[in-house]
Amino acid sequence: MEVTVNRRVLLLVFGGFVILAAIVFSLLTPSRPAPAPPPNVVVKPAPPPASDLSAGPLPTMAAPTPRVPRKPAPKAETAPVPAEPEPAPSPDAGILHIDADVPGAQVFLDRVFLGTAPVDAPNVKPGAHQLNVSAQGWEGISDSIAVTPGPRDILVKLKEVRLDAHIDVVHKHRMGSCKGRLVATPQGLRYETADKGDAFSAGLLDLDGFEVDYLQKNLKVQVKKGKKYDFTDPDGSADRLFVFHRDVDKARARLKKGDPPAGPK
Repeated sequence: MEVTVNRRVLLLVFGGFVILAAIVFSLLTPSRPAPAPPPNVVVKPAPPPASDLSAGPLPTMAAPTPRVPRKPAPKAETAPVPAEPEPAPSPDAGILHIDADVPGAQVFLDRVFLGTAPVDAPNVKPGAHQLNVSAQGWEGISDSIAVTPGPRDILVKLKEVRLDAHIDVVHKHRMGSCKGRLVATPQGLRYETADKGDAFSAGLLDLDGFEVDYLQKNLKVQVKKGKKYDFTDPDGSADRLFVFHRDVDKARARLKKGDPPAGPK
Protein backbone atom coordinates (compact mmCIF):
# COMPACT_ATOMS: atom_id res chain seq x y z
CA MET A 1 0.00 0.00 0.00
CA GLU A 2 2.86 2.35 0.81
CA VAL A 3 4.51 1.61 -2.56
CA THR A 4 1.43 2.58 -4.48
CA VAL A 5 1.19 5.93 -2.72
CA ASN A 6 4.80 6.74 -3.52
CA ARG A 7 4.30 6.08 -7.24
CA ARG A 8 1.35 8.40 -7.37
CA VAL A 9 3.34 11.12 -5.61
CA LEU A 10 6.18 10.77 -8.10
CA LEU A 11 3.84 10.98 -11.09
CA LEU A 12 2.23 14.11 -9.71
CA VAL A 13 5.61 15.73 -9.07
CA PHE A 14 6.87 14.82 -12.58
CA GLY A 15 3.72 16.11 -14.24
CA GLY A 16 3.91 19.35 -12.29
CA PHE A 17 7.51 19.77 -13.32
CA VAL A 18 6.62 19.32 -17.03
CA ILE A 19 3.80 21.84 -16.81
CA LEU A 20 6.11 24.32 -15.01
CA ALA A 21 8.82 23.92 -17.75
CA ALA A 22 6.26 24.55 -20.50
CA ILE A 23 5.05 27.72 -18.79
CA VAL A 24 8.62 29.01 -18.35
CA PHE A 25 9.46 28.24 -22.04
CA SER A 26 6.39 30.09 -23.30
CA LEU A 27 7.24 33.11 -21.17
CA LEU A 28 10.83 33.24 -22.34
CA THR A 29 10.04 32.87 -26.14
CA PRO A 30 9.12 36.29 -27.80
CA SER A 31 5.83 36.25 -29.64
CA ARG A 32 5.77 37.29 -33.33
CA PRO A 33 3.00 39.63 -34.39
CA ALA A 34 0.64 38.19 -36.98
CA PRO A 35 1.02 39.81 -40.42
CA ALA A 36 -1.53 42.52 -41.02
CA PRO A 37 -3.92 41.82 -43.86
CA PRO A 38 -3.27 43.93 -47.01
CA PRO A 39 -5.36 47.06 -47.17
CA ASN A 40 -8.14 47.11 -49.67
CA VAL A 41 -7.08 49.48 -52.48
CA VAL A 42 -9.97 51.11 -54.25
CA VAL A 43 -9.09 52.63 -57.63
CA LYS A 44 -11.28 55.57 -58.39
CA PRO A 45 -11.75 56.56 -62.03
CA ALA A 46 -10.07 59.78 -63.02
CA PRO A 47 -12.47 62.63 -63.41
CA PRO A 48 -13.05 63.83 -66.95
CA PRO A 49 -11.25 66.98 -68.11
CA ALA A 50 -12.78 70.25 -67.09
CA SER A 51 -13.38 71.21 -70.70
CA ASP A 52 -15.39 68.06 -71.33
CA LEU A 53 -17.47 68.61 -68.14
CA SER A 54 -18.25 72.19 -69.09
CA ALA A 55 -19.22 71.25 -72.57
CA GLY A 56 -21.85 68.88 -71.36
CA PRO A 57 -22.23 65.22 -72.26
CA LEU A 58 -20.10 63.82 -75.05
CA PRO A 59 -21.82 63.54 -78.40
CA THR A 60 -22.58 60.12 -79.74
CA MET A 61 -20.26 59.21 -82.67
CA ALA A 62 -22.01 57.75 -85.66
CA ALA A 63 -20.59 54.50 -87.09
CA PRO A 64 -18.39 55.10 -90.19
CA THR A 65 -20.02 54.31 -93.50
CA PRO A 66 -18.19 51.41 -95.20
CA ARG A 67 -16.42 52.38 -98.40
CA VAL A 68 -17.51 50.47 -101.47
CA PRO A 69 -14.63 49.99 -103.91
CA ARG A 70 -15.24 51.62 -107.21
CA LYS A 71 -15.25 49.48 -110.27
CA PRO A 72 -12.63 50.52 -112.81
CA ALA A 73 -14.09 52.21 -115.79
CA PRO A 74 -14.16 49.88 -118.78
CA LYS A 75 -11.34 50.51 -121.18
CA ALA A 76 -12.33 51.77 -124.52
CA GLU A 77 -11.87 49.06 -127.06
CA THR A 78 -9.49 50.07 -129.78
CA ALA A 79 -10.21 48.85 -133.21
CA PRO A 80 -7.55 46.45 -134.51
CA VAL A 81 -5.14 48.02 -136.91
CA PRO A 82 -5.70 46.34 -140.25
CA ALA A 83 -2.66 44.65 -141.67
CA GLU A 84 -1.09 46.41 -144.54
CA PRO A 85 -1.95 44.58 -147.73
CA GLU A 86 0.97 43.02 -149.49
CA PRO A 87 1.94 44.98 -152.53
CA ALA A 88 0.72 43.47 -155.73
CA PRO A 89 3.54 41.76 -157.58
CA SER A 90 5.08 43.77 -160.32
CA PRO A 91 4.30 42.44 -163.80
CA ASP A 92 8.05 42.23 -164.34
CA ALA A 93 8.72 40.32 -161.07
CA GLY A 94 9.44 36.66 -160.70
CA ILE A 95 7.08 34.39 -158.75
CA LEU A 96 8.97 31.43 -157.25
CA HIS A 97 7.52 28.27 -155.77
CA ILE A 98 10.37 26.44 -154.01
CA ASP A 99 10.11 22.84 -152.79
CA ALA A 100 12.58 20.18 -151.63
CA ASP A 101 12.72 16.40 -151.57
CA VAL A 102 13.31 16.50 -147.77
CA PRO A 103 10.28 17.63 -145.67
CA GLY A 104 10.84 20.73 -143.55
CA ALA A 105 13.89 21.96 -145.44
CA GLN A 106 14.73 25.61 -144.67
CA VAL A 107 14.79 28.00 -147.62
CA PHE A 108 16.81 31.21 -147.85
CA LEU A 109 16.86 33.64 -150.76
CA ASP A 110 19.70 36.17 -150.73
CA ARG A 111 20.27 35.27 -147.04
CA VAL A 112 16.65 36.10 -146.15
CA PHE A 113 14.69 33.25 -144.55
CA LEU A 114 11.55 32.50 -146.55
CA GLY A 115 10.25 29.55 -144.50
CA THR A 116 10.19 25.78 -144.76
CA ALA A 117 9.61 24.06 -148.06
CA PRO A 118 7.30 24.26 -149.87
CA VAL A 119 7.34 28.06 -149.81
CA ASP A 120 6.48 30.88 -152.21
CA ALA A 121 8.42 34.02 -153.08
CA PRO A 122 5.84 36.13 -154.93
CA ASN A 123 7.71 39.31 -155.81
CA VAL A 124 11.33 38.64 -156.77
CA LYS A 125 13.27 41.11 -158.80
CA PRO A 126 14.54 39.63 -162.06
CA GLY A 127 18.23 38.87 -162.16
CA ALA A 128 20.73 36.67 -160.32
CA HIS A 129 19.85 35.53 -156.78
CA GLN A 130 21.43 33.18 -154.25
CA LEU A 131 19.27 30.25 -153.14
CA ASN A 132 20.24 28.22 -150.06
CA VAL A 133 18.33 25.15 -148.88
CA SER A 134 19.31 23.00 -145.89
CA ALA A 135 17.85 20.24 -143.73
CA GLN A 136 19.13 18.42 -140.68
CA GLY A 137 21.09 15.33 -141.60
CA TRP A 138 21.67 16.42 -145.19
CA GLU A 139 24.30 18.49 -146.91
CA GLY A 140 23.02 21.96 -147.70
CA ILE A 141 22.77 23.26 -151.26
CA SER A 142 23.74 26.73 -152.42
CA ASP A 143 22.87 27.72 -155.97
CA SER A 144 22.87 30.88 -158.01
CA ILE A 145 19.57 31.13 -159.86
CA ALA A 146 18.49 33.49 -162.64
CA VAL A 147 15.02 34.89 -162.01
CA THR A 148 12.87 35.99 -164.93
CA PRO A 149 9.40 37.61 -164.93
CA GLY A 150 6.55 35.23 -164.27
CA PRO A 151 6.02 32.04 -162.25
CA ARG A 152 8.68 29.35 -161.84
CA ASP A 153 8.80 26.06 -159.91
CA ILE A 154 12.11 25.05 -158.30
CA LEU A 155 12.64 21.60 -156.78
CA VAL A 156 15.82 21.26 -154.70
CA LYS A 157 17.02 17.68 -154.41
CA LEU A 158 19.01 17.37 -151.19
CA LYS A 159 19.15 13.58 -151.53
CA GLU A 160 21.18 13.80 -154.71
CA VAL A 161 24.98 13.76 -154.56
CA ARG A 162 26.40 17.03 -155.81
CA LEU A 163 30.05 17.68 -156.51
CA ASP A 164 31.87 20.34 -158.50
CA ALA A 165 35.51 20.43 -157.46
CA HIS A 166 38.68 21.19 -159.37
CA ILE A 167 42.32 21.94 -158.59
CA ASP A 168 45.52 22.67 -160.53
CA VAL A 169 48.14 19.99 -159.92
CA VAL A 170 51.54 18.73 -160.98
CA HIS A 171 51.98 15.04 -161.75
CA LYS A 172 55.42 13.68 -160.95
CA HIS A 173 56.76 11.12 -163.42
CA ARG A 174 59.66 8.80 -162.85
CA MET A 175 61.49 11.18 -165.11
CA GLY A 176 60.17 14.74 -165.07
CA SER A 177 56.61 15.93 -164.46
CA CYS A 178 53.60 17.46 -166.17
CA LYS A 179 51.05 20.07 -165.20
CA GLY A 180 47.32 19.64 -165.46
CA ARG A 181 43.99 19.94 -163.68
CA LEU A 182 41.95 17.50 -161.61
CA VAL A 183 38.15 17.83 -162.02
CA ALA A 184 35.63 15.91 -159.91
CA THR A 185 31.85 15.62 -160.45
CA PRO A 186 29.35 12.97 -159.34
CA GLN A 187 29.97 11.30 -162.71
CA GLY A 188 33.68 10.79 -162.07
CA LEU A 189 37.24 12.09 -161.67
CA ARG A 190 39.34 13.18 -164.62
CA TYR A 191 42.83 14.53 -165.11
CA GLU A 192 43.09 17.13 -167.89
CA THR A 193 46.62 17.66 -169.21
CA ALA A 194 48.46 18.36 -172.43
CA ASP A 195 50.33 15.07 -171.93
CA LYS A 196 47.80 12.70 -173.45
CA GLY A 197 49.65 9.69 -172.05
CA ASP A 198 48.83 10.77 -168.49
CA ALA A 199 45.24 12.04 -168.97
CA PHE A 200 42.53 9.79 -167.56
CA SER A 201 38.84 9.71 -166.64
CA ALA A 202 37.30 7.27 -164.15
CA GLY A 203 34.17 6.91 -162.05
CA LEU A 204 34.43 7.93 -158.42
CA LEU A 205 33.84 4.33 -157.37
CA ASP A 206 36.37 3.03 -159.93
CA LEU A 207 39.37 4.11 -157.88
CA ASP A 208 41.43 1.56 -155.99
CA GLY A 209 43.30 4.28 -154.14
CA PHE A 210 42.49 7.87 -153.24
CA GLU A 211 44.36 9.36 -150.31
CA VAL A 212 46.15 12.55 -149.30
CA ASP A 213 49.38 12.84 -147.34
CA TYR A 214 49.34 16.23 -145.67
CA LEU A 215 52.93 16.02 -144.44
CA GLN A 216 54.28 14.90 -147.81
CA LYS A 217 51.97 17.43 -149.54
CA ASN A 218 50.75 15.03 -152.19
CA LEU A 219 47.56 13.34 -153.39
CA LYS A 220 47.83 9.74 -154.51
CA VAL A 221 45.29 8.31 -156.96
CA GLN A 222 45.19 4.69 -158.12
CA VAL A 223 42.87 4.08 -161.07
CA LYS A 224 41.35 0.59 -161.16
CA LYS A 225 43.32 -1.43 -163.70
CA GLY A 226 45.30 1.69 -164.53
CA LYS A 227 48.15 3.92 -163.48
CA LYS A 228 49.07 5.24 -160.08
CA TYR A 229 49.38 9.02 -159.89
CA ASP A 230 51.21 11.24 -157.45
CA PHE A 231 49.89 14.82 -157.57
CA THR A 232 51.28 17.89 -155.82
CA ASP A 233 50.22 21.53 -155.63
CA PRO A 234 52.11 23.89 -157.98
CA ASP A 235 52.70 26.25 -155.05
CA GLY A 236 53.90 23.45 -152.76
CA SER A 237 50.88 23.78 -150.43
CA ALA A 238 48.89 20.89 -149.00
CA ASP A 239 45.75 22.87 -148.06
CA ARG A 240 44.07 22.82 -151.49
CA LEU A 241 44.92 19.14 -151.93
CA PHE A 242 43.35 18.40 -148.54
CA VAL A 243 40.10 20.27 -149.34
CA PHE A 244 39.79 18.63 -152.77
CA HIS A 245 40.31 15.17 -151.27
CA ARG A 246 37.76 15.87 -148.50
CA ASP A 247 35.00 16.93 -150.93
CA VAL A 248 35.58 14.04 -153.32
CA ASP A 249 35.81 11.47 -150.55
CA LYS A 250 32.51 12.68 -149.04
CA ALA A 251 30.76 12.26 -152.41
CA ARG A 252 32.27 8.78 -152.84
CA ALA A 253 30.92 7.73 -149.43
CA ARG A 254 27.39 8.85 -150.32
CA LEU A 255 27.49 7.10 -153.68
CA LYS A 256 28.55 3.91 -151.92
CA LYS A 257 25.44 4.21 -149.69
CA GLY A 258 23.25 4.38 -152.78
CA ASP A 259 22.41 8.09 -152.96
CA PRO A 260 21.74 9.07 -156.60
CA PRO A 261 24.20 11.36 -158.36
CA ALA A 262 23.00 14.78 -159.53
CA GLY A 263 22.87 15.20 -163.29
CA PRO A 264 25.56 17.14 -165.14
CA LYS A 265 25.01 20.87 -165.41
